[in-house]
Amino acid sequence: MTGGIRKASESEGEYFARLEFERRKQVEEGKHRRMAEEEKRQRKELHFMHCPKCGMKLIEVDYKTLKVDRCSSCDGLWLDAGELEAAVGLEKGLLGRIFGL
Repeated sequence: MTGGIRKASESEGEYFARLEFERRKQVEEGKHRRMAEEEKRQRKELHFMHCPKCGMKLIEVDYKTLKVDRCSSCDGLWLDAGELEAAVGLEKGLLGRIFGL
């Protein structure tokens, strides 16, 4: 009977070791997720409203009914998602023919 008790106790030990490993793994995964979220927040804070070309501040300017971002240094013009299509809709001439909208 001693062999049966030892075997059961070893299986029980392995079971609890696996549970502890999974618990620690989940804790570490949570830490990694929080670190990734914090890094994303910091990057957004660092780059938000800065020119992708030269890094200077972007200034929001009105173009007809749209608000577009213009660089204060290199005069680059930057559009948010959907703004190109909206601008093409406003300019029915050449741009509309080029993009087929």
